[in-house]
This record gives sequence, structure tokens and C-alpha cells, in this order.
Amino acid sequence: MKNFYTAFLSILCLSLFSQNADSVWVVQNYNKQEVMIEMRDGKKLFTAIYSPKNNSEKHPILVMRTPYSCSPYGKEVFYPRLYLSHWLQYLKEGYIIVLQDVRGRYMSEGEFVDVRPFIENKKTKLDFDEASDTYDAVNWLVKNVSNNNGNVGVFGISYPGFYSTMAALSNHPAIKAVSPQAPVTDWFMGDDFHHNGAFALMDGFSFYSSFGKPRPKPTTEHERGFDFKSKDNYDFFLKNGALKNFSNYMSGIKFWEDIGNHPNYDEWWKARDARRACKNIKPAMLIVGGTFDAEDCFGAWNLYKAIEKQSPSTNNKLVMGPWSHGGWSRSGGANLGNVRFGSNTSNYYSTNIELLFFNYYLKSKGSLTVLAEANIFFTGENNWKHLNAWPPKEIEQKEVYLIANNKLSFDKPQTQNLFYKYISNPEKPVPYADGVHLRRTLEYMIDDQRFAARRPDVLVFETEILEKDITLAGTIIADLKVSLSTTDADFVVKVIDVFPNDFNYEAAYCCKGNYKDVEMGGYQMLVRGEIMRGKYRNSFEKPKPFTPNKIETVKYELPDVAHTFKKGHKLMVQIQSSWFPIFDRNPQQFVDIYKCGDTDFIESEIKVFCEKDNSSKLILPILK
Repeated sequence: MKNFYTAFLSILCLSLFSQNADSVWVVQNYNKQEVMIEMRDGKKLFTAIYSPKNNSEKHPILVMRTPYSCSPYGKEVFYPRLYLSHWLQYLKEGYIIVLQDVRGRYMSEGEFVDVRPFIENKKTKLDFDEASDTYDAVNWLVKNVSNNNGNVGVFGISYPGFYSTMAALSNHPAIKAVSPQAPVTDWFMGDDFHHNGAFALMDGFSFYSSFGKPRPKPTTEHERGFDFKSKDNYDFFLKNGALKNFSNYMSGIKFWEDIGNHPNYDEWWKARDARRACKNIKPAMLIVGGTFDAEDCFGAWNLYKAIEKQSPSTNNKLVMGPWSHGGWSRSGGANLGNVRFGSNTSNYYSTNIELLFFNYYLKSKGSLTVLAEANIFFTGENNWKHLNAWPPKEIEQKEVYLIANNKLSFDKPQTQNLFYKYISNPEKPVPYADGVHLRRTLEYMIDDQRFAARRPDVLVFETEILEKDITLAGTIIADLKVSLSTTDADFVVKVIDVFPNDFNYEAAYCCKGNYKDVEMGGYQMLVRGEIMRGKYRNSFEKPKPFTPNKIETVKYELPDVAHTFKKGHKLMVQIQSSWFPIFDRNPQQFVDIYKCGDTDFIESEIKVFCEKDNSSKLILPILK
């Protein structure tokens, strides 16, 4: 989320001075209106309305509600993103564009609450939430904005994706189509700030040290980012030590305090899970995400699944492409880092999926025959698949085992008394990416893993060279048999595509924008990685310590995968117990990690068993 926000501010500053043809066209053809729309409890929300000057026809309304500001403020200055292709296509189609500061942010009144819980049974005017705020805003818009056709769409990326989900739950009859994109969905299980209970230290701190600052009254001012006084994130976060030490920088930031007061998956967290109330959704839904989205990959996959389960009659579609956070809304999409996809995937999505979706439901224009139930780009083979379901019904769950000689095999091991071990040292955690840098990279979810494979605290297993393609389509399950010398530890499982040693991209297959020059022969492309805080292996609500030196099971899901391991490649699995500073360090003792001190961090000897009676494996969703 924070990288998307930073990119937004950069574009904002640069685009204010844009004098290109598109910006001139927008100003010549659109009017801007600023209003304060009253909510049911009397609070008023700042709203910017961009309407076509052409009054010869009625126009649909497209809404984005945001905590990141709909600036610039003032009737004469326009939202700079309107000049970019992703937004401009809607202006060319004559849409009325509405941007709103959510309750308690920037120029809107009221108190801001992070991922404000949805109230299912509202009884009074004081029972408000983001769904009711959307309802009240839309109700005002369809009654007061001139020349609207009564059809409203809602979309947004990241946090605005969360507000889009809430818009769908409002069930206002005018809302016909909603597209939550990289939607914040569950901040404990998989989005932004936790994965399986492990705290996403770098993103959480970097984002909330600025975003979470108290704002006692409406303001047009943006928050200042934290001054790290460093260019090395690994060094900064390691030197600051235990989590409680970071609170020295977070004075007055309530959500940071709330996180520390709710270390387990309790009712406070469950109330903030956007999936819990996805019932009887009326609008058509287009759930969008990136398979390499570091912030909200979990949200897109799992919001779609929740709607399918709880509201089966909803017209619910899924799109997942090979993008980082928000990558589908930017031009390009032909590569991420050094891995190339062979086509402009972002432009394909923008023109062939999203615009068609909103035009169909809001303008009764065109056809959706090209839009399948699940529209998924499969890396490796670099191909869009238009599927009837996700995960596809044609998948076969197949076990691949960790065996002797650091190999992977689809045959269960017959060896006894075999394990691999390593020492997990919190003083020297495994870095999430190679090199020295401050800001978290967009590319780490697809980066070369050779730097990690060379460390003694990372176990490496791989298949023989593949004799045929293997396509994974769905959720990977890690099922490890382990023992610890301590009472807790984290487990990071990474699924990797190992390129042939003679691999190289042909010149015609090349694309611009490689962020660093890497030898692609033998490249270890991270396809999917995920962390599991060991004490939650049996229950996220009731953590349990490990019994030292006792063999126990750590079994958990990795976010869904859409990737083909090509013939001639190898499938690799890496296992480690830290992923720093993407995730905080585990003290490797059964303690409250949010309250413990620097002296509580100790080494742990970790054994991963690869024998007949205790066989560690991954369960792969192989597309037949």
C-alpha cells in the first residue's frame, strides 16, 4: 500500500504542471464542482465532481472513495490522474467522475477509523460505516448531479479497494457495477500488515509512521513521511531491534497501538475482515489483483472466493495479471523486474476488460462475451487463460516431497531418520531481497533467489530438469514436519522456477524498464513465497508453544499461483525462518512479540524431516 501511495504523490506533483493535449482536452470538456455531502449522522464528506460539459445525453457516474485525498482542492485545479490513460478512457466515454475523501480524512468531517467494521443490522442514524457512507453519498449524487443516467459504478485500488467492497455491501439500487482492485480485505491473515500472524514490519512502519498521524480537523495538507536517515532498510530495522522499540516513533498513532494490543486473531481483527459479510451482493463485481502484488495479493484472490461462497447468485468475475500493486492501472505491464511477459498486459486489461465491464453495466454498451468467470494471466507460458471457475475444476492436488540429496520428488520417501537442519539467528536474519536499498522493492515477489540459496540458514530442494510443462493453478499448501530447539519460530516457504543455465531473452522478446542487469541463465524466479508464524500452526486465535525437540506439523496455505514451469526448467523449494525486514523477527520463544525486549531474541536449531514416517511436502494444484 505504501508504495502505491508514494507513487500517487509523485504523479500528483509531476502532473500538476502537465500541459499536454490530454490535460487541455479534459479542462475544455469537463467542469469541476466541490460539495460537502451530509451523511445520516450529520457529518459532511468532501466530494469533487467532474461532469462533462456535453449535456446532450445522460451520463453514468463512476465513484472512488479514498483516504489518500482527492486533491488538488479548488474548482479550477483538476485531479491529475484524470490525464492518465486509465482514467482518461472514462472521460472520453463521457462518465461523471466523483472523488470523495472518506470520513475523517483530509477535507471530510468525522473520525477516521482504519478498516472500519461493517455493521450488518443498522438500527439508528449513529449506526454508520463505510457502506452507509457510500449509500448516503450515492443517494445524494443521483438526485443532485445534473444529467446523470441513474447508474453508478465504484472502483478503487488498495484502500480504495476496501471502500469499493463496502460500496457493494451498501446495496444502493443505483450501484450497478463495482470493482474492488487489490482490495484491503484481512489485515491479520494476508494483506498489508500481517501474513498468517507475522507482522509486516517494513510496510507497516513505513506506512503508519506518516499515514496514521492524528488529524483533529479537516485539512488539505499531506502527511510528511518518516525520515529514516538511512539508505539501508535491513540495517535500520535490525538496529532498532524489538517491535516495541518502534513505538518511540509512533506516538499518538492509535492503530499502531491497536495492533500491539491485539496480537492474536481475536474478535477485534475478525470484525475488520471485509469477507465476513459478503452476502446478497446485488451489483456486478469485477475483482482485480496482481499475482505479484506485495501489499494485497491475498485480498483479491480471497474476496472473490468469499463472494462466490456467500453470495453465489452475484455476477462475480476475477482478473489476475502479472502485476505489482496497482500495476494494471499504469501503462506497460510487459515485465516486472527482469522477468518478461511478452505483451503489454496492463493495456490489455484496461481496454479489453475494465472499460468493457463498466460500459456494459452503466451505459448498456457493448458485450461481455470476452469476460470469463476467471481471467488469469499465467506466467512462465505468458498467456491469458479465460476459465469457467477459480480455482479451475480441472486441477489435481499432487504432493511433491522433500527427499534425500536436497531433491524434490513426486514419490514419497522411503528413507528413515532423515532431516535437514539449520540455525535461525535473529541477529542475522535472511534478507527478503539482494542488495542495499531503503524502500521496499516492487519486484521482490518475482526476484532472483540465488542470493538466498547460498545462505546456510536456507534449505534448498529441487526437482530434476522437467521433461514436460507443469502448470500450477490455485492454492499451494505447505505441509512440513519440523522440530525446534526453542518454543517458537517462523517458517517461510518459497516456490521457485529455476531457468535453464543457457536461458536468455531473445531481442524481439525484450522490453524496456529492467530495473537491474541480471544474468538470466540459472535465474531462480520466485513464483510464490509465504510466511507462517509457528505458534499459530494449530489456531490463530489461541497460539501454542512448540515442545522443544518434538516433531510437529506446520501446515498452511500460500496465496494462489498461476504459473507454468516450462520443460527444461526446474521446480525449487526454499525453506527459511526469517524474511527481513519484510516481516518482523520472531524471538523464537513463546512470548508476546509486540511487548518483548531485545534480550528475548535467541537462536533456534530447526530440523525439517524428510523421512517415510515424517515426510515434509508441498501439495501442488496441477492443471491437468
